[in-house]
Amino acid sequence: MNRQDHIRYWLDSAAHDWDTATSLFISEKYDWCLFIGHLVLEKILKALFVQNSADLLPPKTHNLVKLAENAKIPLTDKQRFLLDEVNDFNIEIRYPQFRDELYKKCTREFSQHYFKQIEDLAEWLKSRLTYLP
Repeated sequence: MNRQDHIRYWLDSAAHDWDTATSLFISEKYDWCLFIGHLVLEKILKALFVQNSADLLPPKTHNLVKLAENAKIPLTDKQRFLLDEVNDFNIEIRYPQFRDELYKKCTREFSQHYFKQIEDLAEWLKSRLTYLP
């Protein structure tokens, strides 16, 4: 696969996951919706990493802040803080000691707030791609 194929892979996967996250939100599975929202941002950042580095394979990490740094994406403090908060959704859903607390937090209002911010940041990140298949 060439660079464009790798970027396309990450973007197609992110688009698929966005559809899934939307379906989960509609189904009121808010905790999983935000978990998948994390994956959307992760995959777009991995596409940006492939675009902005000599490597075709992004680092094997789920840390969104680290991925943005590795992809050489300049973030505002607000964007960096959001990525850090979204990182928590990835961790909290995976571990029983955090899952119940996340489930309680994930009201419709809470989730809608973050879901919209994830969507806005995803669009902004995609706008940083110079290769748009």
